Amino acid sequence: MKKIIKTGNLKFLPLLLLFFMGSECFAQYGYGRGGYGYGRGGYGYGRQRNPIPQAQAEPKAPEPKTAEQIVDAEMPSITEALGLNEFETAILSSVLKKYVQERIEAQILKLPPDKMRELYESITKRQDEELKAGLPLEKYEAFVALQKNGVSKTIKQKKKAKKKKRKKDKA
Repeated sequence: MKKIIKTGNLKFLPLLLLFFMGSECFAQYGYGRGGYGYGRGGYGYGRQRNPIPQAQAEPKAPEPKTAEQIVDAEMPSITEALGLNEFETAILSSVLKKYVQERIEAQILKLPPDKMRELYESITKRQDEELKAGLPLEKYEAFVALQKNGVSKTIKQKKKAKKKKRKKDKA
């Protein structure tokens, strides 16, 4: 009976030795992936490259702005250029939103150029009449000049006029 136990231990000992040596080798030499202790052989470091080409997603076309967004973006500079109070700003904003919306709708119709010009002229005429009725005369005239010259030029002219006035006051 003692011979059976000794023979069993002898078979078990080489298996145990092989098991521990095998795990030690994998631990030292990069888990068997060809690294030999110099990292992981390119596995797991840096950006991984996929051999399958990726389809490029088409960039979305920017959504057209609404009349309200267009007017709200321009109102601070118009208010600064004309020196409007809150009531006048509200009137101007509501009128501009209404008629900018009409212009956008006219563009969607894609009419022939001569009819488009007539439609734009009628929209501008109605807008001017409504603004003339809602704003004081000097503010209305300043707005018409602003449309003719542009916002940035009007602001520059206003600043120059203030500087000249300050120079005269100092002298």
